Amino acid sequence: MAYSKDIIDKTIVFVKKTLTDAEGGHDWFHIQRVYNNALLIAKDGGGDLLIISLAALLHDIADSKFYDCDETIGPQLAQDFLETLQVEKAVIEHVINIIHHISFKNTLETKSAFHSKELDIVQDADRLDAIGAIGIARCFNYGGYKNRSLYNPSIKPVVHLTKKTYKKNTAPTIKHFYEKHLLLKDQIKTPTGKVMAEERHVFMEQYLDQFYKEWHGDW
Repeated sequence: MAYSKDIIDKTIVFVKKTLTDAEGGHDWFHIQRVYNNALLIAKDGGGDLLIISLAALLHDIADSKFYDCDETIGPQLAQDFLETLQVEKAVIEHVINIIHHISFKNTLETKSAFHSKELDIVQDADRLDAIGAIGIARCFNYGGYKNRSLYNPSIKPVVHLTKKTYKKNTAPTIKHFYEKHLLLKDQIKTPTGKVMAEERHVFMEQYLDQFYKEWHGDW
């Protein structure tokens, strides 16, 4: 199925409306940044632009963390919407597979048999928005949404969590950097994504150095 600006425009309208009251780190502006990142990476990475665009726009249409951890709602909502636009079945299936496999928590256990260039591009685009200055802002925004403490020196981060324990984790926000955000740079797959991730990763390390300096009063 060829790229269709009309389909993309209608999808943008749908996503904006659906995410009107979404948490600030998973709102339309997050989607927009991921979409723009994906288009940028696709310039060098190739892939089917329609699938990349639709997956980027719909990947967080109903994030399971806000729906009692029900991971079926988002993919089903995306599928129902794409069917109303009469998008080809093969395109819909590919987009839904990307939505199913994009999240960090789904990479903590057994590797999926599903893989595609389009998944790599959209996944990298999404992970780039979880690191750097924006990633820091989103992390603290979600921590505030869940009423988590900023930092507690007595609580140690847990790495290599299972999907189950990751979803149940309630550690202070700073600990989450070590459990997810600082791990993402090495999981980026595309050449363009790797370059973008490097700068953002360094910024997070600098931020954490400054955070601990201020926390402990080291001047």
